[in-house]
Order: sequence, then C-alpha cells, then structure tokens
Amino acid sequence: MSAEKVHQDTGLLDEEPSQVPDAVVETASLQEAVLDSVADPVEEDAEDGAANAQAWLPDSADTDVTVEPGPDADDDSDSDDDEGSHGAEPGAAAPPTGTLSAERIALKALEQRLLGGERKLRRREVASGAGLSLLSARKLWRALGFPNIGDEDVAFTERDQAALTIIVNLVRAGKLTEEAAISVTRAIGQMTDRMVVWQIEALVEDMVHQQGVTDAVARKHLVSELPSLVDALEEMLLYSWRRQLNAGVQRLAVRAEAGLASSEEGREGDEDDAPLPLARAVGFADLVSYTSLSRRMNEKTLAQLVQRFENKCAEIISVGGGRLVKTVGDEVLYIAETPAAGAEISLALCQAFTDDEILPEARVAMVWGRILSRLGDIYGPTVNLAARLTALADPGTVLVDSMTAAALENDERFVLLPRPAEDVRGFGEIHPVQLQRGSGRGLVLD
Repeated sequence: MSAEKVHQDTGLLDEEPSQVPDAVVETASLQEAVLDSVADPVEEDAEDGAANAQAWLPDSADTDVTVEPGPDADDDSDSDDDEGSHGAEPGAAAPPTGTLSAERIALKALEQRLLGGERKLRRREVASGAGLSLLSARKLWRALGFPNIGDEDVAFTERDQAALTIIVNLVRAGKLTEEAAISVTRAIGQMTDRMVVWQIEALVEDMVHQQGVTDAVARKHLVSELPSLVDALEEMLLYSWRRQLNAGVQRLAVRAEAGLASSEEGREGDEDDAPLPLARAVGFADLVSYTSLSRRMNEKTLAQLVQRFENKCAEIISVGGGRLVKTVGDEVLYIAETPAAGAEISLALCQAFTDDEILPEARVAMVWGRILSRLGDIYGPTVNLAARLTALADPGTVLVDSMTAAALENDERFVLLPRPAEDVRGFGEIHPVQLQRGSGRGLVLD
C-alpha cells in the first residue's frame, strides 16, 4: 500500500484507492464470494478542498454542525456517477416473486445482527448525522476499507453513524489530528479485514474436514454456523486487543528509552540507523527450496505446509518474547527487544525447521540495531541488512553481523564463528558471523 500523501493546499489527505474487503462482500451476497474492486480516487481542486478542510470541526459561529451544501458536493458526486451500481447491495431488495429463500432469510438475519440493524440510511444522511462533510466521511470509510456507495444506495445503519461520530468526536476534542484519525482508522480496517478473512477460511476448512462437504457447500453453511460464534469471537477480540495494547505500551513507550541506551555500546553515533527511535533485534527466517516444493504440491498439501510454517514461527517467536511482524510466503520477519532474545529465537527457529519432518530447512539471520515502526511494519537499514544476511546464510544456519556479534560475545549461551567478509549491495563490505548454541537449553516449548 502506498503511503498517505498530504494535499499541499488544503492539508486534506489525498488518498489512494483502497481494496474492497472480503467480509463486506460476503455479507452482502451469497452469489459473490470475493469482489476485487478498487474505489476510484476522489478528485478535487484546491478550492473545493478548502471548502471542506474544516469539516471535522463545528463552525465557530454556530454550535450546530451541518453537512456540506449540495453544490459543494458536485465534484464528489461526479466521481460516483458510475459507482452507484457498483455499490448497490444485491441482497437489499426482495426477489421478483416476493419470497425469500431460507438461505437469504438466514443471510439477512445475520447481516442485521452484525450491522446492528436494517440498512435504512444513505451515505449523505450518515455523514450529516455525524456532522461531517461527505468528503470527510468518505475518507474514514475508505480508511476502513469500505467500497464506494452511491448517493441513492440505502447501505448504512444507525451503528454506522454512531461509529463515524466516535472517531469524529476524538478529532473535535483535540485528542487526535485528522491525519492521526485516518491512520488509526486504517489500522483498524486493515487488521480486522485480514482477521475476518483468516477466521472465515479457518471455519470453512474445518467444516470441509469435519462434515465431509465440499468447499463451496461449506461456504454456504457458514451463514448458519456463524450466529452461534459471533458473541464469543467478539469477546475474544476485545480481550486480545486490550492485552496486546498493554504489551505494546510496555514495548513501544515504557521500555523504549532503556532499549536505546543499551544499543549505544559499540556505536560511534554516525551510523545510518542512529536517528531511528527504537532499538530492536531484527530477524528473518527463509525456508530453503520453498518455490520448487510448492510447485510440486497440490492445494491441500501446500495449505498444510504454509499453516505449519506460520504456526511454528508464531509459537517460537511468542515464547521467546518477540513479535512476529509479518510472513510473506516462505519468509517470516520478527523482532525482539534485546540481542540475546533475538539470538534465542533465531537459533530455535533454525533448529525447529531442521528437525521438522515436513518443512525444509531455513536460512536465518538477525541484526541488533535501530528501526522505525510504522503501519504495523518496521523499516530502516537494520531491516535491510538482516534481509541481505539471510540470503548469505547456509541452510540450517544463523548469521549475524559484527556489531550484533559484539553485543553477544560475552554471553556463554552463544558461540560466534567469524566468516569471510562479503560485499553486500547497499552496505559494502560486511563481516558475517555464524551464531551457534553455547551453554544452556535455549527456548523451551511446552
């Protein structure tokens, strides 16, 4: 996803198109499992943008907040002239016969439960009820990953308006800037979208195995299975979010300064990553020969391999006190708060894949340095160097750089074996060091 760009004249975010989330589409139509659609970007000139720049805040001369006047929305509605049919809800109208099938009745009941009621509101009514211009409302909806909706589409409920009001009130109270509100909202949209797709696929796969039905039948049965799970899944989501938020505050705020202080040793202050705010051990684990293996596997076997890989990585990284940043195909990116913790995780991952009877061996590399954490991902020279070292590692081994080795050299849990210098693109000559197990048991997985 491209970075957010700030409009030079108005300060409004000029957003890129957003992908339509699967969950929105699946609850809108039984016939349409996935909708790969991209919202057209809003085109506005500086004058129209300026008219809406203060839409987040009430008019200083009046305590009432009103929606933007009709003429101001002309440019906005122009971009939606051919979006109305795209945004129409296929399940909103009754079939010509005047009767609904049992499946559609179940789907409608599930939708009303998830959306908090029947769709009764149009987009301008929701924006007006929240005291927003339509343009500002669209920014939040796009950040959440919602598809474009036409002016005449009855697509929203009162809960949509209440949710919009929550984030708007944070801006009006001065707790968030508009830019921060968009970023926080996008985080919610992207993370919950991925979570929902993951959960749905897990439920479908379970039904296929347990009930002996086809994948297509399982996806239809999902509508009748979900109502009994919604409350429990929602409660677990809130519980996990609170726990993760607490842990995140500890890592990213409370202990951040101590981490930077501990990373000072061996530095001269002019390193490329010196200005970055967080000290972390950054690691990559890359499965060997994954591409050739995946070509020889059928869909079921490949799915099992991917799940086994991700599950094993997630377990080892969490037990080691690290965080799994992301998985991309056959590669996992993780971080830890200390070089020792990163080394323990790296050795455990390498050993686990070597011992696994199904998964191939892995190349692993870890670098202790400084990073920038944004959008749930991490950036900086430390990340790039760890990726380069991974490519240099032999199967079943762990490499670190010389600075990381210096941070670990007095720890008897690790053995460090220098390797010949290598020229690495973007870094020049580096001195890789192979990391091996010293004394102690390492990470213990129950």
